[in-house]
Amino acid sequence: MIGKIKDFLGFDIKEEKYKLSHDDTFGMIADEKKPDKWVFSTCGYCGVGCGLYIGVKDGKAVYTKGNPKHFVNKGTLCPKGLSEHQMINSPHRIQTPLIRKDGELQQATWDEAFTKVSSEFKRIQREHGNSAVSVIGTGQFLTEEFYTLGKFVQLGLQTNNYDGNTTLCMASAVMGYKQSLGSDGATSSYEDFEKADTIFLVGANIADNHPILTLHINKNPKKKVIVIDPRASKTSQMADVYVPIKPRTDLALYNGLAYIILEQGWENEGYIKANTNGIKELKKHLQDYPPQEVANITGIDVKTLYELAREFVSNEKVITGWTMGINQSFMGTDTVSSIINLHLLTGHIGREGTGPFSITGQCNAMGTRETGFTSSLPGYRNYGDEAALKEYAKIVNVPEEIIPRERGYKYAEIIEAIDRGEIKALWITATNPLVSFVNQEKLRKTLAKLDLLVVQDAFLGDTAQIADVIFAAGTWGEKEGTYTNSERRCNKANKAVEPIGDAKGDFDIILEFSKYFEGVNEMLFPNWSEPRDAFEEWRKVSKGQLCDYSGMTYELIEEHGGIQWPCNEQFPLGSKRLYTEDIPFRTADKKAKLLCLEWHPMSEPISPEFPVILNTGRTVEQWHTRTKTRDIAILDNLAPEAWVDISPDDAKKLKVKSGDRMSLSSPRGRVDDVVVRVTGSVRPGTVFVPFHFNEQLVNTLTQESFCPKSGEPNFKQTAIQLHSEEVPEGLRLEEQEVSGAIAHHKVVFEGVSVKSTERELSGVN
Repeated sequence: MIGKIKDFLGFDIKEEKYKLSHDDTFGMIADEKKPDKWVFSTCGYCGVGCGLYIGVKDGKAVYTKGNPKHFVNKGTLCPKGLSEHQMINSPHRIQTPLIRKDGELQQATWDEAFTKVSSEFKRIQREHGNSAVSVIGTGQFLTEEFYTLGKFVQLGLQTNNYDGNTTLCMASAVMGYKQSLGSDGATSSYEDFEKADTIFLVGANIADNHPILTLHINKNPKKKVIVIDPRASKTSQMADVYVPIKPRTDLALYNGLAYIILEQGWENEGYIKANTNGIKELKKHLQDYPPQEVANITGIDVKTLYELAREFVSNEKVITGWTMGINQSFMGTDTVSSIINLHLLTGHIGREGTGPFSITGQCNAMGTRETGFTSSLPGYRNYGDEAALKEYAKIVNVPEEIIPRERGYKYAEIIEAIDRGEIKALWITATNPLVSFVNQEKLRKTLAKLDLLVVQDAFLGDTAQIADVIFAAGTWGEKEGTYTNSERRCNKANKAVEPIGDAKGDFDIILEFSKYFEGVNEMLFPNWSEPRDAFEEWRKVSKGQLCDYSGMTYELIEEHGGIQWPCNEQFPLGSKRLYTEDIPFRTADKKAKLLCLEWHPMSEPISPEFPVILNTGRTVEQWHTRTKTRDIAILDNLAPEAWVDISPDDAKKLKVKSGDRMSLSSPRGRVDDVVVRVTGSVRPGTVFVPFHFNEQLVNTLTQESFCPKSGEPNFKQTAIQLHSEEVPEGLRLEEQEVSGAIAHHKVVFEGVSVKSTERELSGVN
């Protein structure tokens, strides 16, 4: 009782509980959580690739601290990274294999789980063909696990119906790089943000989604930051210039800027002639995109278009960063290439402070892109290239005939094939489509048609709960390997603690499971026992390719805090950027392609019944479908549920205020009980909702529209209706006269003198 009174009165300062003492690595640390050891590792959330240490006490992870010597983050971490150790001991961890019996998931041994799944896979392939088994992977595996899984699926199970959830976020960047430059691979480095004169951020809310990158930008004292985005996001608040653009008109904008640059004679003729093909065709194509027409499409006035074009050419070092606002579109691939066009026209590529730079979403989306078996064979070898196929077969000593000649179904095509009965079994690894995929009501009906659904995951998420069999997987901190971040930096992630319960690391699961298929383990994984075996083979497979890891070792990666590929004899400690004088474009004639790219209106236009455009995205406090973050108290307290950002004008018409609840509907479904946030960050006729939350499942509303080249969904522009208690019938189209306007935002160019939009602007080099 006395203790309680002292605590209440504030007399008890809990000296023992909060006592600090010296730690050899980080100085003064609270005794209560002072680790027995620190384990060097890399963050397992987004694609920034922050270096960190995991503190271990009594065999459990108790601390996460940023690595002060790591180039990427210099000791800083975002809220997710700082609390990352807490997700290892989440109450939603799957601790043992599970098999559905009598409608319930029940504990099983690994042998029971592997036997059931292998028997069903064999039966289904015997009755319906090898392609009737399909796999959807992730961007969260370690590179060694990606390579092992892809090799097993394609060469062991011999099905090419294999794709990853990276198709939901990065596929358009992949295909844009490939069609313009000849290969996938981010062109630039974080250092280029520090060196650039002008930084364009397009459809990229890095302040929320990649916050540590803002540190690199803020290191640059001379930079000018121009943010182009329909939404006045947190990132727009750090901009020197914010340009609000109508949703999904970026491709038209970049065609228009290219038109102006060529019209004014501002292009880099020498670079174009020496390094590109297609300039004549592009000039002709761009005649359909004169400034006034582009202004009508984008909502950006003609004067501002000329100012943007001049910003792009008036400085020596210009970099463009983009994320999902560009990629997640029906025109995603071609929009990426339109950005690349502008960099090729001006020669802003392959030099310090320049480049078209796709910023990666997940911790190892680059790893899955490189090790391949989804959009390419390993090492960026193209499907259908017989010489590349033979080369790979020889390196890994497998028969040529078992290597696929063509890509199988993409993510959405796999779902469609299940729906029509072509695919009978689906193995999902470390992803949760029952929150992340589009048109959720249809997806649930489709997955119910499967003979067998297998989920391999560390957490009992929404998709795992409907599985027939669950492989209990280890997670970050429980396994060893490498991640490759947005700037092609391969980082080491080390094992700090043992996998929880009877769970196994993903590498071990795949290796053990392969033994249930006669001859497969011996052929594909001879004498493999640890992730290092996969990494050593990957070094050989990647040698001579653009994504060359041959000069890397685990020890060298850890010593240098990550190494950027290509890393080989020519670049023993890696290369900061691609397409320099020493690294040519990956086309037959070593020239990039200037492409003619057509803008199309939104596939689902607004209507009187659905007069509002829905935009979705992430928030800094949560991660994807919250399987990792929902049980971390500090993150959940900061963002416990979804909300809808709505403009003051629309809030007035619907008679709602911040804190009220409202509903959203589309032709595919309805989401109720979403909290209102009235804000000037969105324009009238548009709203923003984060997609993380399964209780306010916004992907119930999103449309089935996909980029025909990449297969990436058009998450960002869905026509919806808003409903409040006061106005249940929602808004009316005639009231939304500014649905595409920019009247409520201001474009500000400071220090830019543009006296005319005519040809007297010429002379800029």
